[in-house]
Amino acid sequence: MPVGVRQLSVLGEFKPFGLIAEALDGKPSDTSTDDYDYFLFDPEIARQREDSSDNDASASALSDRRDHELFIRGNRIIWSIGARVFKRFTLPSPVIKACWCRMGDNPEALLCVLQLDSLTIYNTSGEVVSIPLPGSITSVWSLPFGLLLQQGAEGNLLKHGPFPYSSPSLVSRDIIRNRRETGHSPHHNFSFLSAYDQLIKGESSSSHLILKDLLEEPQSIYIEERGKLNIMRDFDERIIWTSDLIPLMASYNKVKMQHSVWVAEVINSSLEVENSSLSATVPTGVLLKRFSFRRIWQGKGAHTAASKVFLATDDDSAPIICFLFLEQKKLLSLRLQTVEINNEILYDVKPDMSWSIPAIAAAPVIVTRPSVKVGLLPYTDIIVLAPESILILYSGKQCLCRYLLPSCLGIGNPSCNLGFSKATSISHDLKIVGLADAVEARINVKVNNRMIFRCALHRSPSSSLANDSITAMAEGLSPSFYNHFLVLLWGDSESSCLSEANSTVDSEWSSFCDAIMQMCKKSSAVSQETPESSWEFLLNSKFHKNYCKINSMIELSSGVALDRTGLDSMRSHIDGTKSSEKSFHFDLLMESLNSLHAVYESLKMDNLRRRDLELLAILLCNIAKFLGEECYLDHYVRDFPALCKTVKMGINCLSSKAPFNLFRWLENCLQHGCTSDKTNNLPLVVCKDGSSVVSWARKIVSFYSLLCGAKIIGNKLSSGVSCNIASGSSCSNEELTVLAMVGEKFGLKELDSLPSGVSLPLRHALDKCRESPPSDWPAAAYVLIGREDLALSCLARSCKFKELETQTNMNLVSMSTPYMLHLHPVTIPSTIADTVGLESTKFEDTDSIDGSMADGMENIFSSCTQLRYGRDLRLNEVRRLLCSARPVAIQTSANPSASDQDLQQAQLWQLAQRTTALPLGRGAFTLATIYTLLTEAFTVPKLVLAGRLPAQQNATVNLDPSIRNIQELKSWPEFHNAVAAGLRLAPLQGKVSRTWIIYNRPEEPNAVHAGLLLALGLHGFLRVLTITDTYQYFSQEHEATTVGLMLGLAASYRGTMQPSISKCLYVHIPYRHPSSFPELELPTLLQTAALMSVGLLFEGSAHPQTMQTLVGEIGRRSGGDNVLEREGYAVSAGFSLGLVALGRGEEALGFMDTLVDRLFHYIGGKEICNERSLLLAASVDEHNRVTGQMMDGTTVNVDVTAPGAMIALALMFLKSESEVIVSRLTIPQTHFDLQYVRPDFIMLRVIARNLIMWGRIHPSKDWIQSQIPEIIKNGVKGLRDDTMDIDEMDAETIVQAYVNIVAGACISLGLRFAGTKDANAQELLYEYAAYFLNEIKPVSTTNRSTFPKGLSQYVDRGTLEICLHLIVLSLSVVMAGSGHLQTFRLLRFLRNRSSVDGHANYGIQMAVSLAIGFLFLGGGTRTFSTSNSSIAALLITLYPRLPTGPNDNRCHLQAFRHLYVLATEARWLQTVDVDTGLPVYAPLEVTIKETEHYSETSFCEITPCILPERSILKTVRVCGPRYWPQVIELVPENKPWWSFGDRNDPFHSGILHVKRKVGACSYVDDPIGCQSLLSRAMHKVFGLTSLRAGYTGNNSNNGSAAVTVDQLVSTFSSDPSLIAFAQLCCDLSWNSRSDVDFQEFCLQVLFECISKDRPALLQVYLSLYTTIGSLAEQVSNSNLLVGDSLSVSSLKLALSYNEAVMTGRLATSRGSIVQSVFLGSLRKRVEELLNSAEQLKTDLHNYLNSGSWPNDGSFGVKSSTILSWYLQWFGVPAAPTVKTMVDKIKPMNISLSPVPLLCLLLPGTHINAVEEINRFLLST
Repeated sequence: MPVGVRQLSVLGEFKPFGLIAEALDGKPSDTSTDDYDYFLFDPEIARQREDSSDNDASASALSDRRDHELFIRGNRIIWSIGARVFKRFTLPSPVIKACWCRMGDNPEALLCVLQLDSLTIYNTSGEVVSIPLPGSITSVWSLPFGLLLQQGAEGNLLKHGPFPYSSPSLVSRDIIRNRRETGHSPHHNFSFLSAYDQLIKGESSSSHLILKDLLEEPQSIYIEERGKLNIMRDFDERIIWTSDLIPLMASYNKVKMQHSVWVAEVINSSLEVENSSLSATVPTGVLLKRFSFRRIWQGKGAHTAASKVFLATDDDSAPIICFLFLEQKKLLSLRLQTVEINNEILYDVKPDMSWSIPAIAAAPVIVTRPSVKVGLLPYTDIIVLAPESILILYSGKQCLCRYLLPSCLGIGNPSCNLGFSKATSISHDLKIVGLADAVEARINVKVNNRMIFRCALHRSPSSSLANDSITAMAEGLSPSFYNHFLVLLWGDSESSCLSEANSTVDSEWSSFCDAIMQMCKKSSAVSQETPESSWEFLLNSKFHKNYCKINSMIELSSGVALDRTGLDSMRSHIDGTKSSEKSFHFDLLMESLNSLHAVYESLKMDNLRRRDLELLAILLCNIAKFLGEECYLDHYVRDFPALCKTVKMGINCLSSKAPFNLFRWLENCLQHGCTSDKTNNLPLVVCKDGSSVVSWARKIVSFYSLLCGAKIIGNKLSSGVSCNIASGSSCSNEELTVLAMVGEKFGLKELDSLPSGVSLPLRHALDKCRESPPSDWPAAAYVLIGREDLALSCLARSCKFKELETQTNMNLVSMSTPYMLHLHPVTIPSTIADTVGLESTKFEDTDSIDGSMADGMENIFSSCTQLRYGRDLRLNEVRRLLCSARPVAIQTSANPSASDQDLQQAQLWQLAQRTTALPLGRGAFTLATIYTLLTEAFTVPKLVLAGRLPAQQNATVNLDPSIRNIQELKSWPEFHNAVAAGLRLAPLQGKVSRTWIIYNRPEEPNAVHAGLLLALGLHGFLRVLTITDTYQYFSQEHEATTVGLMLGLAASYRGTMQPSISKCLYVHIPYRHPSSFPELELPTLLQTAALMSVGLLFEGSAHPQTMQTLVGEIGRRSGGDNVLEREGYAVSAGFSLGLVALGRGEEALGFMDTLVDRLFHYIGGKEICNERSLLLAASVDEHNRVTGQMMDGTTVNVDVTAPGAMIALALMFLKSESEVIVSRLTIPQTHFDLQYVRPDFIMLRVIARNLIMWGRIHPSKDWIQSQIPEIIKNGVKGLRDDTMDIDEMDAETIVQAYVNIVAGACISLGLRFAGTKDANAQELLYEYAAYFLNEIKPVSTTNRSTFPKGLSQYVDRGTLEICLHLIVLSLSVVMAGSGHLQTFRLLRFLRNRSSVDGHANYGIQMAVSLAIGFLFLGGGTRTFSTSNSSIAALLITLYPRLPTGPNDNRCHLQAFRHLYVLATEARWLQTVDVDTGLPVYAPLEVTIKETEHYSETSFCEITPCILPERSILKTVRVCGPRYWPQVIELVPENKPWWSFGDRNDPFHSGILHVKRKVGACSYVDDPIGCQSLLSRAMHKVFGLTSLRAGYTGNNSNNGSAAVTVDQLVSTFSSDPSLIAFAQLCCDLSWNSRSDVDFQEFCLQVLFECISKDRPALLQVYLSLYTTIGSLAEQVSNSNLLVGDSLSVSSLKLALSYNEAVMTGRLATSRGSIVQSVFLGSLRKRVEELLNSAEQLKTDLHNYLNSGSWPNDGSFGVKSSTILSWYLQWFGVPAAPTVKTMVDKIKPMNISLSPVPLLCLLLPGTHINAVEEINRFLLST
């Protein structure tokens, strides 16, 4: 047969856009034109690989369907899209080659650019990696799993060496990289280098390398020959092509003159590897999986390499590899054979099946089957330029058509729309000389006058219907049938539209219909020639003209209307002889009918493709009429009754095969469940795997199947369709259906485009899962069911915060539009947003005298603290109390005298003591409250010691420097001030960069930077410093800096035993230096800090040598220093020893006994058995360093060693409940013992005993009393009893012991209940604090407590003050972060009191300041933990020796007071409304596990709040009526709280997203719930009167007081669709409409949707209502309004759903989602309408008798429409089927009614219709 001829549609003259971009950039264009290179590619190549191919969500540049171009000139690359530059790349050296590649499992496409000595790799987001290469790499090629590198011949290799510039830094860098991967320690360096050399030698000798991960070296490729593997060393095998979809490579060997095709495979370990020596020297981690090449084809005899190689598809869908040989002018095609074994695909070539066609140019194009895939490959055709300059399109070896250039190209015809100027017009005989740059169906055509045109092979306005139909036939027909059809479709068609360039969508569809009609024509022409083509006959007929008139009414394309007579004439030929060709065409048409029918049923499920459906119905009527399929014909006429005008129906049916009806199938599914007998009639195309065109129908069928209980068998359901189900657990059909919807990417937008009846059961499934979905679902599933709160939580789990935005966009937006657009971009956790927002208002809210001064607390106010403290001003008050940056008010007389100045100075001095102590509290208060920007310098608020005189216009008074040394006074407070400022920084990205720390380092060392270092270290940020940085700091020899750095480094590396850090620390402990070491004069202060740092560094390790060292340090002899400083040193050593063996006293046996004995010796225990040996042990190692040291004698100075030893024991045996140790740590029981032990040591003994017996601490007065020995109890009782004769000395001793024991017990309570807010502990500690306060200065006489009175007579006030403040400090540790009001009032009283009474001791002020800070720890967002290391850190902070002045470091280094930071945890939780992104109040129910004090308990908290510790927390549940419930289940574990940004954190760093139920207000707007939707007087707004009257009158009367619908709706719902609808209801034009009923219906529906929280149902209600409205109008009106009966089918499905819910087939908790009364009324209304229609009965009678439809003018169309509704509504089968049934029954002569029998024979038919059939056909 002749080949068809088509015109190329020319898109324009082609010029690489890079040239235009260069010209626009103003770059000088070189005269030589060939020094650039470019290639065009499909955007799909650069797009991120998603799970599924049909992902259309990305709105990025890469989803653009235009051609993308990479233009390369010199060292510059321009990536452009269409006519727009997308990205530019500039490289250091000229580009040799660029290609796209994907590596490993990375979904991103990478642009790999080869230069002379390196490979630069860009990802699409702009990150760059540069990889140095052996200089001999000549080209790079992309494979599916990595990048293939081709090495040059060995000759050039020797010139270059293994690397072009063998820089040592490069090699060492790679060694480090390898070591990082294999986890080796630094000692393995040498073996590594040798192994590495060997690796390089091995690599360089390989001719091909593969790079399959950016972090690995390129690997050699092996070649498989006769079962052995050798490294591929054939440098002559030059790669000419690779595939990036399947692992194939083609190469050409010049020497052997042969082409080869190779397949790449992962090496199987059973094969022998040639150089096994490699694996021996290189650690196992470096050698990863390797690849080999296996040759599957070779072809000899080609003098030059093939000029082009590409993949295409043969006519029977097998993949082929095509080689274009220019010298032979032919295209050779090899067939690929694929076999799947154990999930691995093996490739082979079948040489006997190869074929060739003449060609001088060829390219792969995607034309005939645009969306079909064959395995991984798209279905690709071949465009070939034959030797005579003829352009031919092939599908495999089947020639389809010829292409010509448009004739207008020659004349410069303007009608071509190309806008060529006359100058470029050219002579007529244009010849095509070449093809290039094929992308999809676009190609560059080179013509003989050196011009290039960009041409499209199929016309640009592409009809989706034609596309779908062709694809359906491609998928549904067998290959031989389909090829026949293709030839017809692309062949020489007579319709003119195909030869024109500017064809339309309709002409494309009509040419498809042409091809189908030609098949009919061929089929009939087999037996007899027709005088003219049937189609022409059909178009010329008189009937056709009539039909066009009707068509114009229902907007059908007239070109495709069909004619009865023409078809009848065709029909008459079928009775001829049935030749084989005849049956071939007949089968072909039958298969086509089935395939297109499946498309037809699929289109019915899409509201947006109604017009396509009508066009397809006409074509299908044609085919069905031709084939004599009356049932099919009847099926289409029922859907579109207007077709009855053109199709004469008959009852003499050739076949009784009933067509598949998707609506009926879904209805059956709902009525009878997913049983096999109802569902086995699915068309094959729907069930076929991977079918794209009817995937819409397949998805809906699979959802319904799952909803009705289908089982999953393999990857198919029991109903026969395949379905992707997302991962996640499901325990009901509904949950499984939701997961399937996610797996199929079926979002809310898709749900909206379904007919409303079809969408109802799916919406029902979503609604049912909404209340409590499983916790392991993907985020998209939560969005689908309307739980965006859970979706965001899920996203935060799956990705870190900074990736939140990018992750959500792809899948979520596609799932959620249009309902969730207000959610994107995702809101940042509010704390960050607040701090950023507050930057601008930093100074306005400083509530003070001088707004210009920052006090370091300006960032404390954020939206969450505002919620936390509501309208009270607690935080303002804390800020006022802790402010040290402003002058303090001094009260003086109005007219001062000389003596007043001395008074002022005295007062100022007292106040300065207080001011210098404030930064300690401020650090705790502002802990981790601001997020630093790494571009800002670190600012520290001033420390102002001046005063102001309110009586004298706020005049400023400074401290007189001549009286006191102010600099000395300020040095440590400045340090604390800087620590406080540094502690504000929160870990935003979890780290602070080294550059930022160095940037803030001052020229001269100062206390400020020292404080910053300590603060950063406590946050764990100092790990970024290198050893050299550390050395530079130490070399400055600045005391504070060294202290800050040592403690900071130790805190950052806590518990790691990092060797380099420990060396730094031991340098500062002179006693540890070897004897050869030069003597260093180091202040005791530094030694003390170094000891504590060692303890932190070795925390919990129980490292024996370190412990021996530290024990020695506790009892070390004095080196002539101040004895008090030595006490601080010993205490530090004791803490350090306790930290090293923290809680491990029981485990670390062996040397432990002597260690413990030695510690008891230091405490001064009398029960030591062998004192001599201990002393020897203690002094043996001291003889090395005796020179220049004073001896204290052989006895131990217990005053110095006891505190450290007690603390060490307490921490070593922490929580161990060791009776042995406690029995030796006695509390004095006799008068002698009391005299023997210092009172403050008794306090330490009490604390130590309680920390060991941790479980016995109980918050009750009895427990505290049980701590006091009888002798002291009796002695204190006797104080009031005058008869008791007690010595004054004894009384003082007893009272001293009493207050210390009570204070010790209170500190123990504080540590035991740290951060728990335990009410009993709080009450008890508060009571004791009040008691001590009363004893110091009696305030209230009405104290009815049983505590002993009058202590102040026997004990000095200082002791009582210290005990009081320690108790208060313990109280605030218990209530940490809570902002407890009663405690705060007490603290405020204490702060103000001290200065008035003149007892402003610095230590006491420090205690108050810290207590206030702890109470509001981190602005109320943090609290303390009770883990072992936290208790140790708190004990260091609370150590009960308070300093006497700002510079007092003798007994306890002040810097240690900041170590409480190590005990803090951010157990803070705030709830964020997912719709608004704002923090809100929400009630939580928290459940904690059973402990020894109480059983399992649940209690209620209101967020924002602080949660209990992880060791007891079981569940957190969002409860209350206003928010959707969610439960977080936890397993109580003895672990620290999750760190910021931890992926496993169930609370997402303190943010829980909640979703407000529609109809409820937030607790901020409506605290008591009086404004919820149901409690508002709805009649005011939804009142019927206002509607009848219209809004105009009302508004003028009520003024602004009237509430409009949209205001009300926006209060209760943030759903954009509801708000938009409400605004419509308020619109004036809407209110002036006449149909008041409809307006009222809308308002009621709006109320229903809001109150039930089902916004999506708005559309369903309106759709159902308007359907009924238009049906009613149609019955009463003579004009044709509704041209189809699809809405009736949809309505019927809605009723089936209602029935399924009522009968319990669909599970439900809250009934049907649409009111069943409403659905019931719809049913009643439809039946009323059908009963009221006159003429219907006669039409039905005619239909049942003869199968004929009403046929009289336009009125006939109306009658037939109503008849079609009747038939659809009552489920009447096609007339031929009814006829057959009746013919079966008639001969039986049943005496009674035949209705029951008819009901059995026609199971889906309604009883009303059965009675009519009986009346018309049987009773006559």
